[in-house]
Amino acid sequence: MYKRILVPLEHSPYDVAIVEHVRALAKFCGASVVLMHVADGWAARNVHQLNLRESEEMRIDREYLEETCESLETSGLEAECLLAGGDPSKEITAAAARENCDLIAMSTHGHRFIKDMLYGSVANEVRHLSRIPVLLVRGERRAVQREGPAS
Repeated sequence: MYKRILVPLEHSPYDVAIVEHVRALAKFCGASVVLMHVADGWAARNVHQLNLRESEEMRIDREYLEETCESLETSGLEAECLLAGGDPSKEITAAAARENCDLIAMSTHGHRFIKDMLYGSVANEVRHLSRIPVLLVRGERRAVQREGPAS
């Protein structure tokens, strides 16, 4: 079935649904997991082109990824994490190809029409750009304590 699953996280309460779903799926399939966050602040989008240092936003995002990765490893899964900067949908699809993933698993907010038009939908863009299967799991906004701003 699946051997390597890419899980883009947005560093929000919606991540809980996809992480728990993938935890069970990866155990069932014996798959490894690649957690990814695409920071999209100004510094994150320009860090390589302008040779910038990692921003506070990116440091917090990296810590979040590492903690989530550690929780999957504690469950007995093989997991690693990637922090990228730029356009989320393009970075996600590029990482899936580069990391030899055979599934992209994402949480969605369940927006409808107007909100998708206003905010866009990374999941929808990934679905259109990707050449590998995309699993969408609707998340719930849950109270999660964390440091710093969401990205």
